[in-house]
Amino acid sequence: MTEDAPPPLPRPGPLRRAAAGAWHVPGGFIYLLARPGLWPLAALPAALALVLMVVGAALGVFLIPRVEPAVVPPPGTRPVWIELPATLLLWTAMIGAGVFLGIGLALLVAAPLLERLSKQVEARVRGVSVEVGRGLAWELAQSLRGGVYFLVAAPGVFLLGLLPIVGPFFSAMWGARAVALQMTDPALTRRGLAFGEKWRWHGEWWPESQGFGLAGMIGLLVPFANLLLGPALVVGGTLLVLDLEACRGSSTSEEDRGQTLGAPADAPAAAGDSSPSD
Repeated sequence: MTEDAPPPLPRPGPLRRAAAGAWHVPGGFIYLLARPGLWPLAALPAALALVLMVVGAALGVFLIPRVEPAVVPPPGTRPVWIELPATLLLWTAMIGAGVFLGIGLALLVAAPLLERLSKQVEARVRGVSVEVGRGLAWELAQSLRGGVYFLVAAPGVFLLGLLPIVGPFFSAMWGARAVALQMTDPALTRRGLAFGEKWRWHGEWWPESQGFGLAGMIGLLVPFANLLLGPALVVGGTLLVLDLEACRGSSTSEEDRGQTLGAPADAPAAAGDSSPSD
């Protein structure tokens, strides 16, 4: 008599999948800091990000007096408990938009180095880097399109946060999607995914993608950690893509496709996922 096949493992819930995606942000920092051989590729993007973040914050402060009259009620026309939060929210949004814009410009300028960094990480983890080979011009066009989207989203993300009640939530969701798209861009471009296909990829892995993006936005607020934020997020985004590929490769049913790094330790590993020694 044959035994009944074991039931498929239950698919992890959205919160567990989001937490697994979020882990790749500190995981990217840890991976990068533990491998000095990657530091030269991370040095210039990190320096650019620092300089342009400061410039962006200064630009935000410069624009506040020009935007404030149109957003904040004139002094004395509203109760203090309305005027003060509105002023603080405006300052936060404008400075945050400038910082976000500075990081976007740094990522766009340093895109070739970040692509090499992502490729090195994949080669270390998998032993080989995937390269579909759709041509340098195509890859540059896709990278530019992703970078431009990030730059366009940057001011909108933080200005959306000015809307009462629902604004901060939608701002965080949009910002998380923009961060996740940009930081996984090198790895997904090497796999031959165009911009629209990347959107569908992030939709398929929505909890992991949003968890990663939200954790990346929180990283903007962490002193000193944000100095390495750009390179570390590209490393983390590359590791996220690799882990989700391994998850898909090791799944035996549609119900198992949601497993990520947060899956049980005894989950089957994808072939070729052993890491060479650094």
